[in-house]
Amino acid sequence: MKVAIVTKRLEEVAADAVVVGLYAEEKRLPEGLARLDRAAGGQIKAALEAEKFKAKAGHVTHLHALGRRVIVAGLGPRADTTAEVLRRAAAAGLRRARDLGARTVAVEVLGDRLPARQRAQAVVEGALLGTYAFERYKKEKADRVVEELRVVEGDARRGREVAEGAARGEAFARATWLARDLINTPAKDLSPTDLAKAATDLAKERKLGVTVFDRAECRRMGMGAFLGVAAGSVEPPKFIHLTYSPAGRSKRKRVALIGKGITFDSGGLDLKSAEGMLRMKYDMAGAAAVLGVMGALPALKATVEVHGIIAATENMPSGSAIRPGDVVRAMNGTTIEIGNTDAEGRLTLADALSYAAERVKPDEVVDMATLTGACVVALGPLCAGLMTNDRALARRLLDAAEAAGEHVWELPLIDEYRDHLKSDVADLNNVGPRGGGAINAGLFLKEFAGDMRWAHLDIAGPAFTEKDLTLAPKGATGAAVRTILTYLTG
Repeated sequence: MKVAIVTKRLEEVAADAVVVGLYAEEKRLPEGLARLDRAAGGQIKAALEAEKFKAKAGHVTHLHALGRRVIVAGLGPRADTTAEVLRRAAAAGLRRARDLGARTVAVEVLGDRLPARQRAQAVVEGALLGTYAFERYKKEKADRVVEELRVVEGDARRGREVAEGAARGEAFARATWLARDLINTPAKDLSPTDLAKAATDLAKERKLGVTVFDRAECRRMGMGAFLGVAAGSVEPPKFIHLTYSPAGRSKRKRVALIGKGITFDSGGLDLKSAEGMLRMKYDMAGAAAVLGVMGALPALKATVEVHGIIAATENMPSGSAIRPGDVVRAMNGTTIEIGNTDAEGRLTLADALSYAAERVKPDEVVDMATLTGACVVALGPLCAGLMTNDRALARRLLDAAEAAGEHVWELPLIDEYRDHLKSDVADLNNVGPRGGGAINAGLFLKEFAGDMRWAHLDIAGPAFTEKDLTLAPKGATGAAVRTILTYLTG
């Protein structure tokens, strides 16, 4: 979908369909909709009244006037306007326009309660996120597709703000699309080698630095935990390091982003059930989020130095696979007893965190991982869990998530639970007792964060949806991409 900025009145813009917003509980039509109504001889207001359209947030209706479709998106009460309300309204409006066969859609910068830049970003984000589709493997593609979104601002004095906001919204949405595409791809077509190629292609296109380490190089660095997980698969592991460096800044904040990159998780010798294995192509959603974020940073002109780190492998059962009771040694020298081979993500992250501490030395590090079913039990399918050793970092991430419209809830790292990870034969066990599984995993990772300011996002719930959502169809959601971009770029 092409995005264009148009500084004209809405009724003057050529398009197959127009999308306008309407606040609830207000008698007068907003300015843009009122002008359309006058041009249509009062048809629009009459139709809304006849339908008794309440303009509840997320509700849409449509009619034909002025030779095109007019879609009215409810915004709810004016006082309750947020960027997320506008995202959802734009998503619903664009889907309705698409389903009606519109190829070009003009949408006003919805609402008037927020700054124009913020509203434009929300509208473009919502429009793109809400119309995403993954059709790579379908013989028959959807024939109803919006080809161009025309973002309309009638006041030319706000044109620059709108253009900047729209460009930011497009960058956020396309980064999320990239993550969704990767996660939705079957594991057969997205091996660790394929993921490394996707990273190197992205780096070449966006002018990022990139290094990919093979098994032998990882062994020389002492990544015994990562390579232990990789031991059961015929697919070679890849350790990926992407770098974004802003131009013209000699001294800047340095952030490391680490994404769990298990391209398929069978559970290893502690084999998952058939049902539990079905969606395990999504176990690299953290890695996909890292790639989405890294690819967007140049366009957003981020002013921080960012390192994207992914330890990519499959977790498979075979005669060479790691066994329960085995002991592996991580890059930082910590020995780990394998209590369960299906707790593999934390092992790969342990070496990724150790690598970041030794080679990157970041001011802050954030890891993103589909780490535990326990987090889904605790917070449900729409909310990520946050654990951290730094209060200020927690606040920044929570604020970023709220601004991005993504649900994140902080879980405690209870020091007494550290005893859950005790081993009789090694420094740590990779699993603890049944209760508090998400926290136990967070405490395990904390051991490898060391003195770094660190945060962990468990995105096991929101990374994949089993039903259509307002901003995502069934499948991969690209969870955490927009939160992290907000955290990095303000």
